[in-house]
Amino acid sequence: MLAILAAVVVIGAAVLVPVLLSDDDEDAGADDSGRSASSGATADTSNLDAVEEYDGLTMQHLPVGAEHDYPQSPPVGGDHAQYWLECGVYDEPVPEVNVVHDLEHGTVWLTYRDDEVDAAGVQRLADQLPVNGILSPYPDQEAPVVITVWGRQLALTGPDDPRIALFVAAYGAGDTAPEPFASCHGGVAPGDLPSTGTNA
Repeated sequence: MLAILAAVVVIGAAVLVPVLLSDDDEDAGADDSGRSASSGATADTSNLDAVEEYDGLTMQHLPVGAEHDYPQSPPVGGDHAQYWLECGVYDEPVPEVNVVHDLEHGTVWLTYRDDEVDAAGVQRLADQLPVNGILSPYPDQEAPVVITVWGRQLALTGPDDPRIALFVAAYGAGDTAPEPFASCHGGVAPGDLPSTGTNA
């Protein structure tokens, strides 16, 4: 009887030990959020290595009222409307073709998903918006928050991502833009977009 009991204990140990060790290995490869540290699912927020660069962008004025399909969401530059938007904080999505004109002027565009960023988060973004900047919701973007200047874009983890300040310090002067000192001041509000003429 004792021999049978000893055999059961040995077999049980042989089955349980590998299972327990396997669980420990899985836990060691995951961070507190449950994402695998080795998969790179967690963003490194200490630098700007993840900034996407887009060069050779066109910059023609589109006919008044024309729409344009951009390959990036939000767009990072390209052909655009004749009228740009006034700097500031908007609580509704703004016309892409007009904001791209702002980007041409060296404007910083901060966008957020309103289903992932609450009112307090929007306020934190507004507090970080440079004078030459536009903040608006952008429901179609993949990341909770995205920061864009002409030809440069960075997906962010949220309103508290420290890379917002890093990005503004690196690109906020408009060095990548064709017209870096034109500013978004003097633009129009979305509801006041004129139907003729130009403010280029």
